[in-house]
Amino acid sequence: MGLFSLFTQELAIDLGTANTIVIENDKIVVDEPSIVAIDQNSKKMIAIGKEARQMHGKTHQSIRTVRPLRDGVIADFNAAEMMIRGMIKMINSHNRFFTPSLRMVVSIPSGSTEVEIRAVRDSSEHAGGRDVYMIFEPMAAAIGIGLDVIAPEGNMVVDIGGGTTEIAVIALGGIVCNESIRVAGDGFTADIQTYMRHQHNIKIGERTAEDIKINVGAAISDIDDPPSDYLVRGPNLMTAMPIEVPVSYQEIAHCLDKSLTKVETAVISVLEQTPPELYADVVQKGIYLAGGGALLRGMGKRLTDKINIPFHLAENPLHAVARGSGIILKNLTKYSSLLIR
Repeated sequence: MGLFSLFTQELAIDLGTANTIVIENDKIVVDEPSIVAIDQNSKKMIAIGKEARQMHGKTHQSIRTVRPLRDGVIADFNAAEMMIRGMIKMINSHNRFFTPSLRMVVSIPSGSTEVEIRAVRDSSEHAGGRDVYMIFEPMAAAIGIGLDVIAPEGNMVVDIGGGTTEIAVIALGGIVCNESIRVAGDGFTADIQTYMRHQHNIKIGERTAEDIKINVGAAISDIDDPPSDYLVRGPNLMTAMPIEVPVSYQEIAHCLDKSLTKVETAVISVLEQTPPELYADVVQKGIYLAGGGALLRGMGKRLTDKINIPFHLAENPLHAVARGSGIILKNLTKYSSLLIR
């Protein structure tokens, strides 16, 4: 058994729509955008992660950039397999003599169907996984935040990722009630693209919209430490001439309002389904925010004001799910009841 475990590599993977994070031995070894560049002729992967993202929107007809996951689930099976394989190769680039057996814990959205769960399992197994365990993202996020999910008390987590927003009330090692909506980071990016097109007559790509979201993204139009306006360059839709437009955080708060209202509605819907005893726990402890979307300026304040329950931003919200998956991997027997068979 000792010799066998020597050749077993244990990886926790947060397979996200926007970013994929891999943890080995409690350390983040891969943190890359979930994107691959594929040669159209040979069908082989030529770049992955940050390198492929730099090509996104700038490729010629021989190269295609693919985001294998859409709305939190695998949309392109082959590209997903290539991406997982490529990221594992990044970790094992020093080891050319043998490929270790892989034991993986992969996090997936709580609203995944049987078919979507099967797709993640198959992709992971084809990429070399011998033992593949899966965990729902809100459960992994709760463990990553440091909550005791096995205790007989209610914890509520809102994980705003790239493709989905996962909302769940957790108690006694199980999800009591949850909702998974396909309104999240990618939706916010699309909202910004549409807003810039209609309001400023400027055409921008996905990458530029993402940069606007990071630099001046906000959930409310009145924040204490406002960022300076972000300068956007692009072609005028009417004349195709280049124009420059300064964008303020107030504009972005206004353009994201409709999507953020859907998140609020989903949170209220889960609270309505929560049993009274657990509801009391949630009100007393507050609700925890995780995921990249939680980094929108004023997000916690907006939700707190709307729902009258304090919202706490997790420490390093981007890595909460990955950290939780890593903890589960180290304590498989303790958390075996949480895993998806």
